[in-house]
Amino acid sequence: MPSGLAGRQRTVLALVCAAAVSTIYGIQPVLEAAGEDLGLGEGALGWLVAAGQIGYLAGLVLLVPLGDLFDRRRLITVHLLLTAAGAGVASAAPSGGIAIAGLALAGLFAVVVQITVAYVATVSPAGERGRNIGAVTSGVVIGILGVRVVAGTLGELTDWRTVYLVIAGLCAMLALAARFTLEADIRRPRARYGQLLSSLGRLVVGDRLFLSRGLVAFFLFASFGTLWSGLALPLGDEPWHFGTTEIGLFGLAGLTGALSAARAGRWADRGLAPSVTGWSLALLAASWLLIAQARSSLWLLIVGVIVLDFAVQAVHVSSQHLLTTARPDQSSSVIGAYMAFYSLGSALGAITTTWAYSAMGWPAASLLGAAYAALGLLVATSTRRFTTPPRTQRPSASVSACPPGGRGRAEIPGE
Repeated sequence: MPSGLAGRQRTVLALVCAAAVSTIYGIQPVLEAAGEDLGLGEGALGWLVAAGQIGYLAGLVLLVPLGDLFDRRRLITVHLLLTAAGAGVASAAPSGGIAIAGLALAGLFAVVVQITVAYVATVSPAGERGRNIGAVTSGVVIGILGVRVVAGTLGELTDWRTVYLVIAGLCAMLALAARFTLEADIRRPRARYGQLLSSLGRLVVGDRLFLSRGLVAFFLFASFGTLWSGLALPLGDEPWHFGTTEIGLFGLAGLTGALSAARAGRWADRGLAPSVTGWSLALLAASWLLIAQARSSLWLLIVGVIVLDFAVQAVHVSSQHLLTTARPDQSSSVIGAYMAFYSLGSALGAITTTWAYSAMGWPAASLLGAAYAALGLLVATSTRRFTTPPRTQRPSASVSACPPGGRGRAEIPGE
């Protein structure tokens, strides 16, 4: 029977998530300064951003399934050290090519975030799983949004290299903290690495719960990416003309909303994940009515940002709770595959928001963000019958039982 997590362990794991994910997003507020220092032309700046994302996507497929085979505490420690190494290479890079390689390496091992979530799901009792996942994944939002504030400030006070030097040091310290704070997570694997990789494809075609939650995540983070990849455009333009520090401070509004959604884990523990998903996606779509007013009212924009990030985090925690409850023996693999939808959705949002803004301005980008939210709500509503937790998966019963008739769960060799 899982013994749960102590408060200090939840804190360490939340910081692990924050530090790891910040290696991917830390370059965004200091992008122009980094490109100028490294001698990169404007057309090549995108590679500094894309490198971490590409590495991260590869890690989701190749590295996260290792969590179902080996001690996750050891993997967390090793992956953090390698993430620190990648950030260190980026901070000391003499050229753009080496900086891109360092960022890709850091992104590859930043998937320690998903191994951390799987660790939390495994060691948590059924009645505490959602609460613990919500608390730990709050660190992801702290990393994504908080690093914008920190990096923007450090970039102006010192230089862009300091940002990655600080991240490298933090990852190294957290590796030691994880090693000596967490309990070992030793198990007897029920499948080989190759079997786990091949099972990922079957998740998409054979598991309706996974496909539903994956598509919801795709549209959810497309909406999220539309905001955070495009918000600097209207804020840097008239009438505001804000600099990187002022724009970065809007991340604090996002943090307020996302951290307020930590309670979504407790709601999921009570079997309310499908309901939370529905009303949160509706709230996400509505938030764009406020965000669209960015050129005329900063207060309406701030409220909209808070609401949007609350809704995104509530859906994200609920989805991870449902998936790890349905597949407790494959929690690493299923979270890694689920997060591939997250990465693709974020990329879609980033690409389309700049296109919409350049074509028709911020109202068009806002309409696009609302449309992504509406599509996510449509998927969640039409597939609700596949996502309602069966009685055997409620906290009062065994979490390892399958849905009636075994539907919604694809078997893998060795199970």
